[in-house]
Amino acid sequence: MKVRLLVVEDEENLRDSIKRGLKEAGYAVDGTGDGEEGLHLAENEPYDCIVLDIMLPNLNGLDLCRRIREKNIRTPVLMLTAKNSIEDITTGLDSGADDYLTKPFSFAELKSRIAALIRRGQPETSMILKVADLVMDPVKHTVYRRNNKIDLTPKEFSILEYMLRHKNEAVTRTMIIEHIWDINYDSMSNVVDVFIATLRKKIDKNSKSKLILTIHGVGFKISDK
Repeated sequence: MKVRLLVVEDEENLRDSIKRGLKEAGYAVDGTGDGEEGLHLAENEPYDCIVLDIMLPNLNGLDLCRRIREKNIRTPVLMLTAKNSIEDITTGLDSGADDYLTKPFSFAELKSRIAALIRRGQPETSMILKVADLVMDPVKHTVYRRNNKIDLTPKEFSILEYMLRHKNEAVTRTMIIEHIWDINYDSMSNVVDVFIATLRKKIDKNSKSKLILTIHGVGFKISDK
């Protein structure tokens, strides 16, 4: 399943650099340089991790973090700070942050910290995902049906993984968009339907049993029932 991140950093060049690197690493990333907008996004969008600078206009990172915790939003928060005193770090953690990183930092360390926070926040689940004779290994990034390997694009793989994690449940186009694309995606586009069509061709090819079903008026479902 595509991991979605929020980067709240007022230094535009740094924010753009972080977003670009994280997108290249396979994440869906939203970004803003404003604390109030960051709060709005954190409260209304489903993120897997928030990268949060302390010094922000309109609402600083410490208050932003406190406010989302007051609303019982448990999304992991990685605090960025130009300060490295024990008092500053403690204040950040006391506000509800899960980890901190002092500037300047290497992108490799940032990516490693984010990955660790995401793993920590996810429930233990079986690595292998199955439905009927379709088997996905998210770690090895492989998909087989009847022992025949299926080659998928990164987006196809992410959509299929999301559907498998919601096996036998109807998923809407909006649900898929929110977990696979970032906030700038054009919701009026038919790109989800296009990817579902290509997935069907690859997964159901030469098989009498069709696994991806259309739920009219709702969305799609992957099921062996």
